[in-house]
Amino acid sequence: GVGGGAVSATRKTIGVQAPMATAIADVAEARRDYMDESGGRYVQVIADGGMGDSGSFVKALALGADAVMLGAPLARATEAPGKGTHWGSEARHQTLPRGYRTTVGTVGPLEQVLFGPSHQADGKTNFIGALKRAMASTGYVDVKNFQRCGMVVNPYSAR
Repeated sequence: GVGGGAVSATRKTIGVQAPMATAIADVAEARRDYMDESGGRYVQVIADGGMGDSGSFVKALALGADAVMLGAPLARATEAPGKGTHWGSEARHQTLPRGYRTTVGTVGPLEQVLFGPSHQADGKTNFIGALKRAMASTGYVDVKNFQRCGMVVNPYSAR
């Protein structure tokens, strides 16, 4: 996926965006093919961009990601150096900037962002709790099996 993060303007600047769900699912499928062709060599899939809430984090893992970059969520921790401000690496370019700095606010300490408790139903805290609940709700007991769960993607315009 590209062009979908909290501070990315790549889609608006150069017209490039690949939806994260599609990208993760396609790469995870290619990884399975590669494992067969290479005699079992496993390649890690890391999802990055548009993971601003726990629901996106959970979906990325369910679609096959092994790890997830959490830019905006970690920037919301009170210990974060940006103090509630976030900017992505694509923002830096001398002649064609493709991102910007944005205020994401703070929600609590890093431990609360990752492990809770959560006091709001906005997906900004308790990422691990959300993953555990989603896995329990769908009957999965480990992440490896959860990565192969059936998914239905409902395309809609977020505008």
